[in-house]
Amino acid sequence: MAAPSPNPGALAGLKVLDLSRVLAGPWCTQILADLGADVIKIERPGTGDDTRTWGPPFLKDRDGNDTDQSTYFTSCNRNKRSVTIDMATPEGRALLQRMAVESDILVENFKTGGLDQYGLDHRTLRALNPRLIYCSVTGFGHDGPHATRAGYDLMIQATSGMMSITGKPDELPGGGPLRVGVALTDLFTGVYASTAILAALEVRHRTGEGQHIDMALLDVGMTILANQASAFLNTGVAPTRQGNSHPSLAPYQDFRTADGSMLLAIGNNGQFARFCEAAGHAEWASDPRYATNTLRVKHREVLIPQMEALTRTRSTADWIALLEDKAVPCGPINDIAQAFEDEQVKARGLKVSLPRQAGDGIDQIVGVASPLRLAATPPVLMRAPPRLGQHTDEVLEELGIDAGQRAALRRGGVL
Repeated sequence: MAAPSPNPGALAGLKVLDLSRVLAGPWCTQILADLGADVIKIERPGTGDDTRTWGPPFLKDRDGNDTDQSTYFTSCNRNKRSVTIDMATPEGRALLQRMAVESDILVENFKTGGLDQYGLDHRTLRALNPRLIYCSVTGFGHDGPHATRAGYDLMIQATSGMMSITGKPDELPGGGPLRVGVALTDLFTGVYASTAILAALEVRHRTGEGQHIDMALLDVGMTILANQASAFLNTGVAPTRQGNSHPSLAPYQDFRTADGSMLLAIGNNGQFARFCEAAGHAEWASDPRYATNTLRVKHREVLIPQMEALTRTRSTADWIALLEDKAVPCGPINDIAQAFEDEQVKARGLKVSLPRQAGDGIDQIVGVASPLRLAATPPVLMRAPPRLGQHTDEVLEELGIDAGQRAALRRGGVL
């Protein structure tokens, strides 16, 4: 577990106004925050981000009791400062406009046109601050016939075709379309959005001008179909569900063992030959049905049952030990608890803990480290996911709003 980092981070000095909630936008801004940007998360007074209550499970206090903050919220709001402002009030809108003038980046995920009525749309704010990089995240984008629809990850997984290639074939027990086990299109949209923002920053270095970024979950969902989309677009044949096997590689799937299952990911002929030699069936590598990957894919209905009859004769650990020094990709199929016990996961420091220090009985929050490994400017670990409104006074004081003014705003329900 890691202690808070003293390093300023690669994006130190940049200020991000985060008007997003749920996952795609917050995932983007957490990436920026981990890289050192000062991310100010704006939340609704009293309720905050929707995901604060998306539970169970909830965080535990020091006595082991459930709190009112979900573990979902903590996954994508590290390193941010939480400020509560009601944008439906004139005073709240004025505050947010002032904050936008002092910001480098704004991220929002309201429905198309949703911020126009508050004067927080990109045209209004970029007129006030031409250097502002304004990133919008929506389900379907800002144009087209579905632009005004609300978009959630599950809808996009269904609409994009992702669910049509995930799961077992219809004819098998348990067959049918499945969503991926995490909100994949939300997460990828957050990653793509952060990339677009960094590109816009580079343009601003050259021109002095910000720009509007239009990120759509649908666009990302279609893009990350990757080789499956390419297969359809270039053959006219829509891929179908095939469980854990691969449409273009064999053997590349799970196999039953004497005590469970393992994963074999054989990607070339050399790996297949080394597997066959180690497993005591060197003749398979020279079998004319299996001599190349294309032939193995063609004859997988014969090859895979032969292999599984063999893999069932040893334990998962025995297979891993046998193949580890043969450069044959082989591993266990872990649950998440087992994954965090993996020695490589531990060596990479992927489990991190940050002190909460918010006066709500939560002493620390544990999460997953940033995967971005910059040698000179590594990601920063400064703040645990915040309590609702934890930094309101701190941020507004920086904005020049004194204690008396803040008290009046609170009485008026603005904060």
